[in-house]
Amino acid sequence: MTHPSPAAVRRWRRHLASERLEADTYRQLAARRDGEEREILLALADAEGRHAQHWESLLGDRGPGRVRASLRSRVLAALARRFGSVFVLALAQRAETQSPYGRDADATPTMAADERIHAEVVRGLAERGREQVSGTFRAAVFGANDGLVSNLALVLGVAGSGAATATILLTGLAGLLAGALSMGAGEYISVRSQRELLAASTMGSGHSDAYPHLDVDANELALVYRARGMTAEQAQEHAAEQLRAWPAVDEGPDARGHDVVGSSWGAALSSFAFFASGAAIPVLPYLLGMSGAAALVVACVLVGLALMLTGAVVGMLSGAAPFPRSLRQLAIGAGAAAITYGLGAAFGATVG
Repeated sequence: MTHPSPAAVRRWRRHLASERLEADTYRQLAARRDGEEREILLALADAEGRHAQHWESLLGDRGPGRVRASLRSRVLAALARRFGSVFVLALAQRAETQSPYGRDADATPTMAADERIHAEVVRGLAERGREQVSGTFRAAVFGANDGLVSNLALVLGVAGSGAATATILLTGLAGLLAGALSMGAGEYISVRSQRELLAASTMGSGHSDAYPHLDVDANELALVYRARGMTAEQAQEHAAEQLRAWPAVDEGPDARGHDVVGSSWGAALSSFAFFASGAAIPVLPYLLGMSGAAALVVACVLVGLALMLTGAVVGMLSGAAPFPRSLRQLAIGAGAAAITYGLGAAFGATVG
């Protein structure tokens, strides 16, 4: 029997440490949930435990050693201990997608296949959380980004025209207040209108009272389901099931779409607060008494960091790489700010 190389032993130990830590991470997430989600997470933990046993068998009496788990596994475990939120599940989804077992000759095909399936399982769990926060989260992210970009562009445009520091500060504060109010009102109207459209299209619950009086042979209840997209055969079968189950089964309104859209007041308040928070950052140097080029540089740096942070958060929640999303947000904001500053400088020179 050939002896494994020291590099192979270190790799096995790293895989073992990672599998143990990931199993513990899933158990910690399960401890914060109940019902079906808890069972699914515990099953994932058991699967990671089986993978750990594979590396234990390869190591034999060499033992786990002192090799640490991968950085990805350590970050996931730390986040799970402190948060246990949808962000952790989104990161776990990405981690499962990037499993090295497909390229590791010492991992079995079953283990590689397990990791691919785990990615889809975690994607499904994360999707539930994404739906719960999507409405308010969307308003918060859009509000913060709009506040950062629009008010920085406004400040730079006015500064580029050669305006005094007091004028720049007043303009920035006016842009903050006007933009926050506009964003909050716009989000309220948008979400409210969307919820009203969903309510108009959602099947009501009152029609079930007519079930006992329907002509079973004609069964016009089938027309309800045909109108909602079922074939004639599917509608007839579903209607017959409803009549047999009545009154135990009552198809009430489906609130799923409403949950995804979110609360109109929640979206409005989130949009207002996050726009104001984002729009305050470009004004902050001027509020602290800075002026001239120094204030502009500090404002640009602060806004750039904030844009990268929001981009990273969006990337994490979507299960994508955070860094490219950060750069995308930064590039968009920098482009808008540069164009506005250039226009301000051009018009300022023309007026002057």
